[in-house]
Amino acid sequence: MLESLLEALKQSPNNLPLKFQIAKLYMQNVQYEEAEKHLIEIIHIDSTHFDAKFELANCFYKQNKPAAAEILLEEMIQQQKEVKYLVLLCYCQLQQNSLADAQASYQEILILDPSYRNEDFDAHLKVPSSAVEEEFTDDDAISFMKKPDIGFKDIGGMDEVKKEISLKIIKPLEHKELYKAYGKKIGGGILLYGPPGCGKTHLAKATAGEINANFLNVGINEILDMWVGSSERNLHQIFETARKNKPCVIFIDEVDALGANRNDVNKAAGRTVINQFLAELDGIDSENDGILIIGATNAPWYLDPAFRRPGRFDRIIFVSPPDMEARNAIFDIQLRDKPTENINYETLAKNSKTFSGADIKAVIDVAIEQKLEKAFLDGIPKPLTTKDLAAAIKKVKPSTKEWFSSAKNYALYSNDGGLYDDILSYLNIKK
Repeated sequence: MLESLLEALKQSPNNLPLKFQIAKLYMQNVQYEEAEKHLIEIIHIDSTHFDAKFELANCFYKQNKPAAAEILLEEMIQQQKEVKYLVLLCYCQLQQNSLADAQASYQEILILDPSYRNEDFDAHLKVPSSAVEEEFTDDDAISFMKKPDIGFKDIGGMDEVKKEISLKIIKPLEHKELYKAYGKKIGGGILLYGPPGCGKTHLAKATAGEINANFLNVGINEILDMWVGSSERNLHQIFETARKNKPCVIFIDEVDALGANRNDVNKAAGRTVINQFLAELDGIDSENDGILIIGATNAPWYLDPAFRRPGRFDRIIFVSPPDMEARNAIFDIQLRDKPTENINYETLAKNSKTFSGADIKAVIDVAIEQKLEKAFLDGIPKPLTTKDLAAAIKKVKPSTKEWFSSAKNYALYSNDGGLYDDILSYLNIKK
């Protein structure tokens, strides 16, 4: 039969049904390389031939090429979700020992077809009996939602950043009627970016304190869940809680982990979380007026460009290492409850240029350790001096330097629309 079909194909080389039948016969005869060749030719002629694509994915799997099969199946599932595609995908993931991904695929199969059973999957994968595991609930949100007792007065320095936040966030809330007259919404999203340890979280709390708003500090681990659909539900619940408790500030640290560029996300499940996040920011099915979403990231260049569109994170603010005044204030705050003697805060602030708030805390810890060694001898705490702290500054390397070495490259060569001009200004680099 195969010989007859091949002879017929010579007379009609673009006959796709004939070509597909030949490929399936090759598969039955375990001649996978020949089958692969014919299936690829079919897809080149008709890129929408899903049967050929599925057969090709199966062909890859049979040849012990699970990664190639997985790429093809994920592309198909994005366009047309079918149980048989997910079943083969799950087998591919098991073959690569990607148990978490296989669990997610199996969970999605059970959502599509609750009656589906597979002994192979049950033997290797632990899947909950219901589609919904423990999720983020309204009670969870309210339990850690509070009004911060700090404001901008509690943050030393950073005047430019506070001024920008005031103009873009606080003024609209203080002059609601003016904004309503022009049909402008109150709230929206801002993205704080900069080196780690420079006070982005503290700044977000102070912003909520300034506007007397509820504050939801949401960690990535409270959103992301290994089961398909759970992360999306968690996100929706968080936004719904904020909508019920306006005015409310939602603060999401490490937002790049949640809103990574979809071109870099090779799992369909990851892309659906990003799409859900975008839908919540847009308030497609709900009203976001009176909700401020603050995202913080050390790597804004990994964030999907769709997040920077108007109405989303369209206000991007660079949070630089603390300036002279801020470093002075940080030393003062960190040393208040510790034994000290004649501290010259101005000298310490000058000597710790480019240090983050976390670096300054590390300086104080190093100085304390030195003092503890001496205190062990007689049991009497020795006061910290300017000299002790200056010596400790020399031992601590500022963590911001590594960040700026990477950020400088993005600011120079991937700076669409001047997005990272503030980095160049801080480094005194002219384009």
